[in-house]
Amino acid sequence: MSTIYNIAIYFYQGLIALAALFKSKAKFWIDGRKDWEQKLEEATKGQDNIFWFHAASLGEFEQGRPLIEKIKAEQNHVFILLTFFSPSGYEIRKDYSGADYICYLPSDTKKNAKRFIAITKPKQVFFIKYEFWYNYMKILKEQNIPLYLVSGIFRDKHIFFKGYGAWFRKQLQAFTYFYLQDQFSVDKLKSIGYDNALLVGDTRFDRVIEIAEQVQPINIVEDFVAHKPCLVIGSSWADDEELLAKYINNNPSYKYILAPHEIDSSHLEAIESLLKEPSQRFSDFRENSNADAVVLIIDNIGMLSSIYQYADMAYIGGAFKTGLHNILEAAVYGMPVVFGPKYSKFQEAKDLIEEQAVFSISSYEELSVVLDTYLSHKTKSKVFAQKAKSFIYKSKGAANLIYANVFS
Repeated sequence: MSTIYNIAIYFYQGLIALAALFKSKAKFWIDGRKDWEQKLEEATKGQDNIFWFHAASLGEFEQGRPLIEKIKAEQNHVFILLTFFSPSGYEIRKDYSGADYICYLPSDTKKNAKRFIAITKPKQVFFIKYEFWYNYMKILKEQNIPLYLVSGIFRDKHIFFKGYGAWFRKQLQAFTYFYLQDQFSVDKLKSIGYDNALLVGDTRFDRVIEIAEQVQPINIVEDFVAHKPCLVIGSSWADDEELLAKYINNNPSYKYILAPHEIDSSHLEAIESLLKEPSQRFSDFRENSNADAVVLIIDNIGMLSSIYQYADMAYIGGAFKTGLHNILEAAVYGMPVVFGPKYSKFQEAKDLIEEQAVFSISSYEELSVVLDTYLSHKTKSKVFAQKAKSFIYKSKGAANLIYANVFS
């Protein structure tokens, strides 16, 4: 099985190299890994207390961030090495001040894994949520370097629990400890012989609370909203935007802030073509402000979590097709939150629905009823708002639990 895995890694590298001829994201993936050995040696030279964190992309980084900052604050002379797999994480957080060096993770070949660990000699390693890179894991285990899974989730569908998953199950021996989001994951690991797991919850709760408590005003957004009822649409996809554009066109008395998941020019133009009401892109707002604009389209990445402070309601995208995006970033501000029908993989969504603090819709008619009921009726919405906010605050503390366990 290890031979098949290694062939698959080289095959994937080849596909990415081919895609880089046509797609900018793939080109970032290739270019970002050039000369990685020399850069890594220069960055870590003389460092003997390296803590390595690896995240697939931006969402996983946000889950690891509270623990990174806790370790940085509490431990003396720690060098934080942060790696990303995806350009959508690295390109946005490559200047993150909480890490001492940030780079792409070299692809998981035997040679790369040996060389990367030989250069860095990490004291502790933290993989976030779903990251399982078996050559790196093998070398870490052989060298007795502690490896932890942070905010992990395991599901029935995962290969570890299949009849043909014996090789993959064995690789989990590389982990010193699993810090997991839910009891189901703890039980699933126990069913295949792993008792070194601790239920800590989701570190995202810690992160969204931190963001909300430190949020700064955004003058452009404040000027646009102008005290009118406002719906913030976060991380939307085409399926979401078609429903929401219809609602916007039928209800122009509100303000709408739309932050799509993809911000390439063709997608932004597609959104604008759906809207009959005047819209304005965030990047143009200063120079060419449109006082009549009903929709403010956010054409950058990174500010959505702060924009929610201006929302009376939020719609979170992805739950019609690709997977629900982060609802906690909105709910922490205390507002009703709406999303599509496909949320079963997201424990926080299931929990908040059980708390009667959020709404799932599957049609335009359902969306319209929810928005009409709560968008401009603050008395009704406050009940849901407080439930959501209370749930988030009582769920915090995962980063502290992990830290205490690692350094006990």
